[in-house]
Amino acid sequence: MQKRNKYTEIEDFLSDESFQQWVLSRVDENGWEEWTLESRQRAKLVEDARLMLLAMKIPENELTKSDIHRALQDTWLKIREKENQKNVKTLKLNFFRKRFLTGIAATLVIGLMSAWFYNNHFKTENKIVTYKELIDENSEGLVEQTNNSNKPQIITLSDGSSVLLQPNSKLSYPKIFTGNERKVYLSGEGFFEISKNPKKPFFVYANEIVTKVVGTSFRVKAYSDQPDVEILVRTGKVKVKSNELISKSDEEEIVLLPNQALRFLRNDMKFNKITNITQDPVLVQNVGNIEQLSFEFNDIPVSQIFETIEQAYLVDIDYPVNKLKECHLTTSLSDQPLTEKLKIVCKSIGNNTSFEI
Repeated sequence: MQKRNKYTEIEDFLSDESFQQWVLSRVDENGWEEWTLESRQRAKLVEDARLMLLAMKIPENELTKSDIHRALQDTWLKIREKENQKNVKTLKLNFFRKRFLTGIAATLVIGLMSAWFYNNHFKTENKIVTYKELIDENSEGLVEQTNNSNKPQIITLSDGSSVLLQPNSKLSYPKIFTGNERKVYLSGEGFFEISKNPKKPFFVYANEIVTKVVGTSFRVKAYSDQPDVEILVRTGKVKVKSNELISKSDEEEIVLLPNQALRFLRNDMKFNKITNITQDPVLVQNVGNIEQLSFEFNDIPVSQIFETIEQAYLVDIDYPVNKLKECHLTTSLSDQPLTEKLKIVCKSIGNNTSFEI
């Protein structure tokens, strides 16, 4: 951070790898956005460097020659106006800057304006979508749960669905689901187990994608500062498509089945479907307990069933150990939210057994 405080030229930023990563991959590990906003003069220089870097990446073939010619003229006018405002001292250019401007200025300006035209005329429907934009689009009152701890937190929704929210993640949802849809909004990572209701589909909005389910369990990873959004299905079936904020609503949905995943590349606006998650090292590394444990029980002690639930959801279950030590159950809890799992166990035990969270 101390090094960039001395940056005074565009080429200083262009040669900084962390700046390139921030602009091209939207990975801001070094706090570029916060640093930029500290000074208006700094923000202008950073914006010029950002556009210059993007100019090297955006293809020119989307523009006509007349578009490029007009863009070039407008840009040179702005350059002259800017240079006229500088004092004599600041007009002194070092050798590298002279060579930079005289040797490749025309190419970069064309690329710069190509980026501008491309982003404003050809990508009006393909833009980065943030969690805040998704919340602002929603007209119903939402409850926001933020996990600022260092371990996952369980959230139980009004329909009985449960969400295991990972650290540094946020979930916004209605206190009570109304209408014929159930919608929630995620920033970060969460494992969802949805109560079945065919008449009321469940939607998870995460950055640029929407995941639609009826009753299933799956994980969504959608951090705003990361270049990809990931969805991994454990049970059931989900349908994924682009958010209507960035694409047409009639775009084809992608269907995911158990043990399949989807990676959405935010910069390229592309979907990569993964049919064998065991061959993807990133997915394998991020698989949690809740996705690995089996919830199929055949004549298993209740204590062991409770232990499995505790490991999966990172919760503590208090129950009368001595009274239930001889109790064995055969049941399937694979496609149920946490509350439904507990209801099934209590019903199987009998004797008006109940639970409280």
